[in-house]
Amino acid sequence: MSAKSDALEAAVTDYIQARTALDAAPGARAKALADRAFARLAALAAPRIRYFTRSYGLADVADDADQVCAIALHRAAERYDPARARFTTYVNWQLRAELQALRLRLRGDQRSAGRRHVTATLSLDALQAEGADDWLIDPAAEAATEQRAADGLATLAADRLVADWATRRRAGLLRTSRGERNRVEARVAAEQALVRHQLAVSEASERLCESDRHVVRRALADIMRHAVPRKLN
Repeated sequence: MSAKSDALEAAVTDYIQARTALDAAPGARAKALADRAFARLAALAAPRIRYFTRSYGLADVADDADQVCAIALHRAAERYDPARARFTTYVNWQLRAELQALRLRLRGDQRSAGRRHVTATLSLDALQAEGADDWLIDPAAEAATEQRAADGLATLAADRLVADWATRRRAGLLRTSRGERNRVEARVAAEQALVRHQLAVSEASERLCESDRHVVRRALADIMRHAVPRKLN
């Protein structure tokens, strides 16, 4: 999480503490502390509000958008539960909901018009300057990409290992088949599909007959014997 998002999280924590102190001991000093904490929270959220205002095509009614976003921010801070989500995620949904409702009140259900406004003017440099890139980044993207890459490499490795085994299996059967090549090819294809499927199964979800278990055990033993001493290209 970025420094700006961390600052927003710290600001809402300070506001919650100030509000709790005000509820416990009402007074002018406690109220002033709570007001200052909310003002700091609002200042940190301002770039986010400007970004969403433009995204919903409401730049021409920015004053109205600021008002509804202030309501959304206050409601989000009042209802925020740190145990359920980060404040940056929670407040984004509150802001979006208020701006969507404002656009609906002012312009009706003009989704296509809203899209025209969205494509009008935003630049990456402008977003970065205002800090919008802090929440446009998907924090799970890197892990998901690495997992897909690992899965892809595992699939390629499994395909290569089984294909190599099938080549050895075919050669062995052809030496003893007395020219019945078509029968050998059909048998090897069936066994290759069986072994490859077993390598892809994450759980023992199906029972194999004894002959299939024998094929799989023999194939895996052969694959291990030939795969360990060499590197896959």
